[in-house]
Amino acid sequence: MAKNNEYDVDNINTIGSGTTVTGDVISDGDFRIVGRLVGTIHSKGKVVIGKSGSVEGDIVCKNADISGVVKGTIKVEELVSFTATSKMEGNILTARIAIEAGAIFTGQCQMSNANVPNPAKK
Repeated sequence: MAKNNEYDVDNINTIGSGTTVTGDVISDGDFRIVGRLVGTIHSKGKVVIGKSGSVEGDIVCKNADISGVVKGTIKVEELVSFTATSKMEGNILTARIAIEAGAIFTGQCQMSNANVPNPAKK
C-alpha cells in the first residue's frame, strides 16, 4: 500500500484519547485524532485518525491516514489511506486512495485531481 509518511513535526495538533471536541477545527499543520471529533476539520497538512479515533463530520485536508471511524465526507487533495481497522461511512473525493483488506467502506468514492479542493486555500 502506498503511504505518505510526511509529517510536520513542529506543527502537529492532537485530540487525545478520552477527549471529545464538538465544533469545527481549522489547522495550518498536521492533525492527529485518537479521541473524538464531532464537527468539521480543515487542515493544510495531514489528518491522521488513530485506531481509537472517530470523526462525525467532514474532513478536508492534503493527505489522510484513517485507522479509526469516520462518518461524513472526506475531501483529500492528494492521498487518503484506510488501514484494516478503519470504518468509513460517507463519501470520498480524492486524487488517490489506498484501502487495506479488512477496511469497511460504505458510500461513494470519486477520484479526480480537478474536483478536489485545495485545503491551503481556506
